[in-house]
Amino acid sequence: MSRGDGLLTHDLLSDDKGPQDACGVFGVWAPGEEVSKLTYFGLYALQHRGQESAGIAVSDGSRIVVYKDMGLVSQVFNEGALESLQGYVAIGHTRYSTTGASVWENAQPTFRTTATGHLALGHNGNLTNTAELRNRISELQSNSGELPLSSGVNATTDTEILSALLAAHPDLSLEAAAMAELPSVKGAYSLVFMDDTTLYAARDPQGIRPLVLGRLEAGWVVASESAALDIVGASVVREIEPGELIVIDSEGLRAHRFAPAAPKGCLFEYVYLARPDTTIAGRNVHSARVDIGRKLAVEHPVDADLVIPVPESGRYAAIGYAQESGIPFAEGLVKNSYVGRTFIQPSQTIRQLGIRLKLNPLKEVIAGQRLVVVDDSIVRGNTQRALVRMLREAGAKEVHVRISSPPVKWPCFYGIDFASRAELIANGLTVDEICASIGADSLAYVELDALIETTHVPKDELCRACFDGVYPVELAEEHKVNLQVLDGIERRVNKDDTLRIDPVASDALNRP
Repeated sequence: MSRGDGLLTHDLLSDDKGPQDACGVFGVWAPGEEVSKLTYFGLYALQHRGQESAGIAVSDGSRIVVYKDMGLVSQVFNEGALESLQGYVAIGHTRYSTTGASVWENAQPTFRTTATGHLALGHNGNLTNTAELRNRISELQSNSGELPLSSGVNATTDTEILSALLAAHPDLSLEAAAMAELPSVKGAYSLVFMDDTTLYAARDPQGIRPLVLGRLEAGWVVASESAALDIVGASVVREIEPGELIVIDSEGLRAHRFAPAAPKGCLFEYVYLARPDTTIAGRNVHSARVDIGRKLAVEHPVDADLVIPVPESGRYAAIGYAQESGIPFAEGLVKNSYVGRTFIQPSQTIRQLGIRLKLNPLKEVIAGQRLVVVDDSIVRGNTQRALVRMLREAGAKEVHVRISSPPVKWPCFYGIDFASRAELIANGLTVDEICASIGADSLAYVELDALIETTHVPKDELCRACFDGVYPVELAEEHKVNLQVLDGIERRVNKDDTLRIDPVASDALNRP
């Protein structure tokens, strides 16, 4: 699903979508604290992970109240709404849809009534065995006499499937139901969920999406990123382990292992998804991005006058490139920080006027200069093509593009919404051909092993699927079929050098 805002992306074109962030989850158990406001500020810190909808569920020990809507955190909630959410346990969610439509029914947290009380749940990631889980739910509901999953349910997300799965055990506590069912759930999932009195958090056995535990003076917090703990004044305790369920109630904190850990943390978190002030697996994201830039400078030097970032995600790699190369760092592009969700699309005539809502060049800085332009990734190439053209029109003498990730050649099925594989420009063109397509004087990407080295995490403990096609969790059958079809086409085309470029990539060479 595309989204209509550019709040935290650098897309120049409304129809050219870059890699879209995963969702953000937050949970707090803190008697005596204003948990709804803590959750609000936690979600505010996680806004970059999803801008389509936001929601908070709060319990006072006897009932759960859920408040959610479409839009940014600041648009969904006001003082009155937060004041109405009274209790001591809460979860929150900020969503970007990777499965299910971007509609109110699919906003999270989800809510269900269970045989033992109530359940609210928020999910970051994507499941890969939803068909199998639906069959499991139908079996459980049939045995218990409960209505089928589809009855009265308008949501189309795997989050709703998880909620139904956990709620389908009338003879078990929610804690016991989670321990019974989570081992059968495949894919990427970092969960926060709650019943009337208890906060739960769980992470898939591969730990693909991040999840961290924090301590308040009078309670506990869980969040997608450590930066959200900083914002609410919580101290970081540790990451929630892959394959671990955390339970927090009046008796304290309990940790259960429902599956052996087989770590495969998302490598793209270090490149783009996570905030720079977040720490993942003991590594500060800002430091990793600066190191990526240094490695880019060593691997792909260029004789130039200035290094400029594409704000914001290219900034720290650009700093590292400038530090290592000795080429001065400069701000050559001004970003409008207030470009949010808009439903007004420019006409073709207005497009031709070159109106730039999101980025504008500083002509006084870049005119006559040889530029190194550092960006985080190239997906379709349309944004970089527009960017290079814009810089040349502003007087840049040369434009050398450096990318702080390897070529993205494979789609993600674990919670990041890239373009389809057929649309990924690196899937059909060589680096030189991509360079010609976007109109740059030179183009280079950081090497995969160099990127991995900056994370301080062993290669076999990272998910690198979008770069090398090695998927750590078994894919759903429809995803396998799509990849096999694309691979078959690619192999047939590669037999003839004159036909090596696929139609989508070939078109990229011919665009003005």
